[in-house]
Amino acid sequence: MYLKRKIYDRLMEWKNDKSHSTLEVNGARQTGKTYIINKFADENFKHKIYINLFDLSGKQFMECYQKATEWVPGSRRPEFHYASGDITKLRIYTLSFEEFLEALDGELCQAWRRLPLPEADDNCPEVYDRLRLAYDQYCQIGGYPKVVEAYLERRDILAARKELVRIIQIFLEESMRYFKDITDISVFTNIFLSICRILLREKEGLEEDSVSEELQKLVTKNYSSNLSKETCNRAISWLYHSGIIGFCGKIIEMDFLDFKPGRRCFFMDPGVAAYYFNRAGTTEAAVYGTLNENYVFINLLKRQDFPEEITFEMPAFATYKGGEIDYVVQTIRGHRRYLVEVKSGKGRAATALKALEAGKADYLLYLKGNTKGGREGKIFTLPLYMLEQFEF
Repeated sequence: MYLKRKIYDRLMEWKNDKSHSTLEVNGARQTGKTYIINKFADENFKHKIYINLFDLSGKQFMECYQKATEWVPGSRRPEFHYASGDITKLRIYTLSFEEFLEALDGELCQAWRRLPLPEADDNCPEVYDRLRLAYDQYCQIGGYPKVVEAYLERRDILAARKELVRIIQIFLEESMRYFKDITDISVFTNIFLSICRILLREKEGLEEDSVSEELQKLVTKNYSSNLSKETCNRAISWLYHSGIIGFCGKIIEMDFLDFKPGRRCFFMDPGVAAYYFNRAGTTEAAVYGTLNENYVFINLLKRQDFPEEITFEMPAFATYKGGEIDYVVQTIRGHRRYLVEVKSGKGRAATALKALEAGKADYLLYLKGNTKGGREGKIFTLPLYMLEQFEF
């Protein structure tokens, strides 16, 4: 089953670029990197050399490399060209909602692309209902290609989740190879569940200075008191660099120069988030609300990839006059500031409204599950599933 990926268009842009830079593709395990690169190479080049450092081709490559770099004192050294400074980097994520929707129902995806923003189209109420259902399905299973394929084959969330659990287990078992002092694979699961409990709390902020310190405290308190701070932080760093989790910053009192990185932690796939949130033991409403915030986090993080659409080194939330704002966005072009509030129901965001009235931002964007959208002055309202189409 072929799942159409938007990254393919970026690969074609690189191929057609006359600068001929070296391409580096990265991303988490099981996101489809090998598949899409092989497909791209087979369809666009006459010759391809495939080397996998985990199998025989990798062993043969290292033998060739060693032979090529051998040097006898007094003889001329071999010369190599390194691509430093001439690299185009592309990151592959799990499927976005748009990619999932196109695989699920191509006709519905076309209708999604035609919907006006931020105004609602009152002529097709059934489209909004179908899109909301598709979004809920996406949040439950996520975007790992094999998980999406399992869902499309059987239209069964449990079947898809079984595949997701298999992928998680593979990642955890492979990760243990890189840690000499971790003997219990459950350390990663403990970290995941601690992330969930931090996110599911009331918005009272972290007790510790960073999310790493907060996670380390929770893991050692609730699961393994023998786990050192160094080991826990190394495991958290591994999960981050492996593309499994991402960090969110904090803007103090809406002062953009008072930026604190790494003050929250989210999952980089909605399905992984849903799996662990449901295991954390809380209400369905709390899980739904936090899943929506996680989805928005992923979307904002993607907008910080090159070519960057929004500022900061990571997505950020903010505090203001004793309250909190879910996310704050500033555009690269035009330097427009948006306050972003993720709402499950009809509630109003008192803190964000207060900051908007005080001139701390240009616009307020409400993202809701049960809405068709609209605009009232500086306040936009969008269905959550339309966020990927919205241009800040």
